[in-house]
Amino acid sequence: MSALVQLPAPVLLAPTGDSAPVEKAVASSIADGFDPETFLWLIFRQPDGGARIRYVWTAGGPELGDRIDGLAVAAGYDATDWLHIAERHQLTSSRGRVEVWAYPLRPVLADVTSDVRAPEDRREGVRRVLRAAGELTGQAPRTLTPRWLGFGPALTSRKD
Repeated sequence: MSALVQLPAPVLLAPTGDSAPVEKAVASSIADGFDPETFLWLIFRQPDGGARIRYVWTAGGPELGDRIDGLAVAAGYDATDWLHIAERHQLTSSRGRVEVWAYPLRPVLADVTSDVRAPEDRREGVRRVLRAAGELTGQAPRTLTPRWLGFGPALTSRKD
């Protein structure tokens, strides 16, 4: 004679509309495929055409990113310099609807410590775009040289 086995009650999963837990798991899985000291800019494409951005760092990345940012800000680097340096080292890939921009931070640090800067023609191009945006919106830009955007969590998490 066999004994009856009591099965646990089924777990009901209900949609919540909160994609953050899934995005966090996907981000962690993606980060596992990169070397230490890497900054990842993940763009989660949405079905409605929008996008959400999540920043992730591999081991040692937050500390090195903040160190880079401290050196860059102290040296007077701005957003145009950030764009130039980021473009030099950006590795782009995708995983499903997620676009991945990876920045190995050691080469970024080398650029900042050796005073790599954006060329003047690129700097003027950024100013031209900002002036045009101001004209289109009727709002003058606060500055034509926005601040360094950041590779570490201290600057990338700022809300200004």
